[in-house]
Amino acid sequence: MSAFMNPEQAVADRSAPTAQPRQRASDIRARGEPFTWALGGALGVGCLMIIGFLLMVFWNGVGTFVPKPIAVVTTTGGEITAGEATRTELYRPTPEVVAALSEAARQTIADRDGFAERTLYRIGNFDFYSEDFRWVSAFDVIDVKYPKDIVLVERTEWGPFIGHIESIAVDGEVIALDSVHDPRFAEAHAQARARWSQIQDIERHQIGAVNYRINQQRLTLRRIELKDGRDSQAYSETKRAADAETAELQSEYERLTEQAQALRQRNAGMTVTLEELGGREKTIGIDEIVRTYPANDLSSSEKISIYLSRWWEFLSDEPREANTEGGVMPAIFGTFAMTLLMVIAVAPFGVVTALYLREYATQGRLVAFVRISVNNLAGVPSIVYGVFGLGFFAYVLGGSIDQLFYPERLPNPTFGTGGLLWSALTLALLTVPVVIVATEEALSAVPRSMREGSLACGASKWQTIKYIVLPRALPGIMTGIILAMARGAGEVAPLMLVGVVKLAPELPVDGLFPYIHLERSFMHLGFHIYDVGFQSRNSEAGKPMVFVTTLLLIGLIFVMNISAIVVRNRLKKKFVGSQF
Repeated sequence: MSAFMNPEQAVADRSAPTAQPRQRASDIRARGEPFTWALGGALGVGCLMIIGFLLMVFWNGVGTFVPKPIAVVTTTGGEITAGEATRTELYRPTPEVVAALSEAARQTIADRDGFAERTLYRIGNFDFYSEDFRWVSAFDVIDVKYPKDIVLVERTEWGPFIGHIESIAVDGEVIALDSVHDPRFAEAHAQARARWSQIQDIERHQIGAVNYRINQQRLTLRRIELKDGRDSQAYSETKRAADAETAELQSEYERLTEQAQALRQRNAGMTVTLEELGGREKTIGIDEIVRTYPANDLSSSEKISIYLSRWWEFLSDEPREANTEGGVMPAIFGTFAMTLLMVIAVAPFGVVTALYLREYATQGRLVAFVRISVNNLAGVPSIVYGVFGLGFFAYVLGGSIDQLFYPERLPNPTFGTGGLLWSALTLALLTVPVVIVATEEALSAVPRSMREGSLACGASKWQTIKYIVLPRALPGIMTGIILAMARGAGEVAPLMLVGVVKLAPELPVDGLFPYIHLERSFMHLGFHIYDVGFQSRNSEAGKPMVFVTTLLLIGLIFVMNISAIVVRNRLKKKFVGSQF
């Protein structure tokens, strides 16, 4: 055969049809495409549900404090309803109601398959009407107006008032008002609210500090009595010193009481007369007014100012009106403090346990049993942890602490009841399985070659763990702590048993020694949401506060998680060469 092919023969060979390999048919299930699409679809549905929930909370929460116009609705019966329209829905009226309507109204309902439209108005004036909201059916409406002279008054009691401000009285002088923008009203209101703040400061902080010191003197004397008896010299000397200091404190208490009473009398001479649309009047103190504005005559800048002032009140003030109005500052502080204490408690215990199980314990049936138990603890209902925390931490451990260190306060418990410390430890038990599992996974991800190299260079086992293993496992450990924070900050059921309350009169941190009071009860954003949504006298009135508090809780958890994620990412960059 010639070494070179004829060009014509080569062209013929290239132009000749070649045999195609026979493709073998395969089952579509073998290629895994249906499962891939199913998994992708499930992921998409999950993401849409999360995004939809967050958007719903964000939309309702952000819009809670927007000042809304006030509609004055006149119905066929001559009744006048004034309020903020909150929502509109379709409902099916009874046959008796439909029979009493006009022909046009009956035809409209028939065209809608028997449904009619109605609107829910927030009418306020609970002290007049004994209701916060009122439904108005569309077929009953004759006229809807938005008068510019109508005002909304936010009060410290009885909720909002809708109507007119007739006059104010300042030291016996009655001043008729034509507008809520009257400078005389603004000046009187500012003065009254300033005195109201002074009264709150005197009664809660200054008088509270005096009462605290008097009580400490009593407890000190009681302690000496239990230790040495009433007939001892120590008791006599302590009693003389306590009586002298108590007399001084009592004088200070009376002076502060007189000062608060004088301020209260000044405010008693400043009143405002309110009139609802039906003509009924009510006179209250000007200091009881938190905010007032003409709802239908606001400029854009005034709306923004009211919106921001409401947000500031929400973030910095205390709740009022059964937690449905006012602020949630104590709940914010309590949630943050409890979560911080929980992390301080759960991080070392979880990491040390995982270190022992992974690095020191001999792998066998006992260690396997411990791991199975830890994993099962993650599935125990949270309320069970609350019962355990109440029984062990509060009653057993706290009761023992009271008997050893606070016998003078018994039978009133100090640590023998729910408090901030026991709540943090209870949630630490709840979340410690998450930290243990995440830490073990992070430790196992560190290459064995690094351990062997460190040991070969003469390092001890602890030096290898301290300088080689732990630094490279820290990103994974931080992941476990982040998950623990997210779960612990949102738990409510166990906290209801071990320390959280509807309203905490005192914060766990104040200016009184020892400054940090871990035995005190506290407020929590999660319980605040439950209380407002399910325990308030009117669930409809509490719904806006539920959304805005939920938004705040999500934001607080987001900020804490982001802070931990930043730390974790910095650790990852530091040991990026060792990540697998």
